[in-house]
Amino acid sequence: MRKKRAKQIFRVVLLLGTAISLFFVPWLLVKAWILPLPDTIQEQLDQAIGHGFDGMIVYVDQAGKPPQYYAAGWHNRDSKIPAKPEALFKIASISKLYDAVAVTKLVADGRLSLDKTIADYLPELVGRIENADKITLRLMIQHRSGIPNFTDAPNFWADPTKSYEESLALILDKPANFEPGEDYEYCNTNYLLINKIMDDVLGYNNFQFIQEEILMPLNLNNTFGSLSEVDIEDLMSGYHEGYPYDLKENDHGMHATAEDVGNFVRALNDGSVFEPGEKEIYSSIYEFEHGGWVPGYQSFVEYHEDIDAVVVAFYSTTDPKLYNWNLSEIINNRIVKILRRQ
Repeated sequence: MRKKRAKQIFRVVLLLGTAISLFFVPWLLVKAWILPLPDTIQEQLDQAIGHGFDGMIVYVDQAGKPPQYYAAGWHNRDSKIPAKPEALFKIASISKLYDAVAVTKLVADGRLSLDKTIADYLPELVGRIENADKITLRLMIQHRSGIPNFTDAPNFWADPTKSYEESLALILDKPANFEPGEDYEYCNTNYLLINKIMDDVLGYNNFQFIQEEILMPLNLNNTFGSLSEVDIEDLMSGYHEGYPYDLKENDHGMHATAEDVGNFVRALNDGSVFEPGEKEIYSSIYEFEHGGWVPGYQSFVEYHEDIDAVVVAFYSTTDPKLYNWNLSEIINNRIVKILRRQ
């Protein structure tokens, strides 16, 4: 009964938000922007907690300097366990970087083609996804397919789908949002299909391929494909404003430490994750940094070439209006300003 009631509460929170946040949060964004810049990154994290985040983790890998680890707030608010820089976190759409590297390696090996279409790889979807014969693997990777986004379905985050089939059903027979290649729209359905295509071509779950070809060579031992693979106590708790319960038991894909994410993105940018010729393929299809959002968890990883630094920032609080996303971006920019000033 408690879980059923919790789901009902979460649905109401996601649908309605609150009048209080609608009135006050924009001023918080202004305040966060204009406050004097702290002297240290740790002070900036502490300030972020004061803005309303329950917990935060930052990892910095700057060339010529030892790695820097920071944490503030709570690892688990209910148990009063302080935030831990080595905690696992739900990295959400940051996982698309790993998917894009996996596709790159399969393309380089001749097992996938960027110019083949949904009709070629998933013929059963012809007539169910508009333009299936025109949407190439390249267009899906680049979010230029025009396919509707399944996570935009009404009430999706209140009761998320649990399988490929359930997720796909939300967009089948829907009209395209635009003609393939003629616009850009961020779309999780693209990567739902890309993962299915990789599974079919490999003959096994593509995360095994990611482990063998990406994680193990880079010694990324704290990156996992699902919640079932982790010790729940190692996972940072996540909270959604207006919803009273910890969201860490919801499974939304990949989990990793900030350090592992930082090391992966360092390898992505310096090319060490690639075999000869692969970086050129990757550069033509996808980006070198990313953000991620699922209820309770916001994640960011950026590479700053001017200071040769990878910065990973995890925030364990989300909100219905996504003001916390904007607030996080302000804080991320301030962290980089502090790094540039040091």
